[in-house]
Amino acid sequence: MDSKVFNVGLGNNDFETRKKSDSDFISFWNEQAKNLSWFSSWTKTLDWNPPFGRWFVGGTLNASYNALDIHQNTRSKKPAILWEGENGDSRTLTYNELLTEVQKFSNVLKSLGLKKGDRVTIYLPMVPELPISMLSCARIGVIHTVVFSGFSSNALKERIDDSKSKIVITADGGYRRGSVVKLKSVVDEAIQELDCVQNVIVFERTKIPIKMNPKDHLWSELMKNASTKCEPEKLSSDHPLYILYTSGTTGKPKGVLHGTGGYLTQLYSTFKWAFDIKDSDVFFCTADIGWVTGHSYVVYAPLMHGATEVMYEGAPDYPDISRMWDIIQKYKVTIFYTTPTALRMFMRFGDDIPNSYDLSTLRLLGTVGEPINPEVWKWYFKTIGKEKCPIIDTWWQTETGGIMLSPLPGLETIPLKPGSATLPIPGVDIAVVDEGGKDVKVNTKGYLVIRKPWPGMLLTLWGDDEKYKAVYWSKYDHSYYSGDYAIRDEDGYFWILGRADDVLKVAGHRIGTAELESSIVSHNDVAEAAVCGIPHDIKGEVIIAFVVLKQQIQKNEQVLRKEIVEMVRKGVGPIATPEQIYFVSKLPKTRSGKIMRRLLKSIAKNEKIGDTSTLEDEAAVSEVQSAFNELKKSAKNTKTN
Repeated sequence: MDSKVFNVGLGNNDFETRKKSDSDFISFWNEQAKNLSWFSSWTKTLDWNPPFGRWFVGGTLNASYNALDIHQNTRSKKPAILWEGENGDSRTLTYNELLTEVQKFSNVLKSLGLKKGDRVTIYLPMVPELPISMLSCARIGVIHTVVFSGFSSNALKERIDDSKSKIVITADGGYRRGSVVKLKSVVDEAIQELDCVQNVIVFERTKIPIKMNPKDHLWSELMKNASTKCEPEKLSSDHPLYILYTSGTTGKPKGVLHGTGGYLTQLYSTFKWAFDIKDSDVFFCTADIGWVTGHSYVVYAPLMHGATEVMYEGAPDYPDISRMWDIIQKYKVTIFYTTPTALRMFMRFGDDIPNSYDLSTLRLLGTVGEPINPEVWKWYFKTIGKEKCPIIDTWWQTETGGIMLSPLPGLETIPLKPGSATLPIPGVDIAVVDEGGKDVKVNTKGYLVIRKPWPGMLLTLWGDDEKYKAVYWSKYDHSYYSGDYAIRDEDGYFWILGRADDVLKVAGHRIGTAELESSIVSHNDVAEAAVCGIPHDIKGEVIIAFVVLKQQIQKNEQVLRKEIVEMVRKGVGPIATPEQIYFVSKLPKTRSGKIMRRLLKSIAKNEKIGDTSTLEDEAAVSEVQSAFNELKKSAKNTKTN
């Protein structure tokens, strides 16, 4: 852990909020919910029947209304979305224009027979029609399930089938790294044997030729004569807003089900606290809407606050590594929220590129999706933020709905520690415990749990209450099990160490991949690292490391191996010493930036690679295989422990 403290803040110190949340978390969230616009008030703040929680029982509201209608008197002409396509296309939608499009598309969905409680699968690229589709579903009480547009037809089929969606919304294609990804053909393949799908709506993004089937409708044709008025449904607070499928370590994807009132309450509060949002801000979250960050902090939270946000369609490094900095400069972005994976990639190319752009409008930086290495945090702080922007390192999950751990510049100024997600948000009770559920000592690794219900919590798993209980609530009595390792330091700050189910077990010792990778990346010449374990007769498992070096590193590989081993021994301990270290130019990642350790493990074990349809760049697999085979054959294959 990096003990260095950075004192950067925005001058807010609302100590009363924390005091109130500590004394009575139910009354606290009761007050926070009043920030939303309700059609009718609730009669009970929390109905807690462990492990099922229902918030603001009896209240009625609508997510689309809270995102759009409430702004029409004050922000109707204000830009809601500044959209940039990968190919250079751009569009601006004001709050009035967005509401008009949503009302028209809501009427389209109703004209196709959709009713409250029906499901719709959305399989679109990052275009404005994606949030329009979501908000239209929300407006009429239809449950949306967005599927990341990088998923294969089999993955899409599984999700459509599980949700029994009546309609699929897609596009002819989307742009990615200069090529067109043919989304419509993926949908055609996915729904061949699915009787539940009655209609397919196709948005014409690329204008490539597509095959139109009897169930298919063009977006433009349906919207042509649609009415511009559609009153929002008055929905109960616990009415399901969306299903979002998340993969576990085994089995089919789990359909995380989120409600409306509690979810929106947590989003409204956390967006205000974490991002210190102002009416003048330009917010840019790089997440794809196919993941929960996109749902919560690209669609619902920014729009509820009437923010102006940038939405980008393509790869973060296309046509070159400067694309993000160019967008920040072009749109005068003030708040930038991205992933440590992206930052490590940017960092690899040095300071000259970001320094050649005007990033002076930035006032706050954030990270999401995985633990951030302290070295990367410092680079982000110094090179991108010029040592004047607070960094909010946020921890939360698909299941939690919104941010749970983070610095909160909009609420209070606290010292920042590189690599720490700092403190829980007000109104939640988070702890680090051992196998028996007892609090571990300071600076001791344990399991991260949540001890009280919170508003943004998932309602259940779609169609499977028993699995919901088993996955999240069976390990500890009355505590939500996050599946993450963490440490809590002497100041009460939390340090996330990665998944407890993404661990290596070497000679009986559990070693988190994030902990080990962070140690390797702390070497000055290393840009990225990924580790996996392969079976060993004596130790049970040995560690294999795949390392990407920064550009123009000339150092001998043997020397580098020794130096990296020394870093690991010092940073984690001798037990974590990699058995083998392979140098590669890129790692296999999904389009959302997650390293596919499963592929690395398969390569290291000489097993079949399996499905690679969600990879950003399939050439990365060949690159890793070549490096692995070359080193295996050569005498340079030095075993390092």
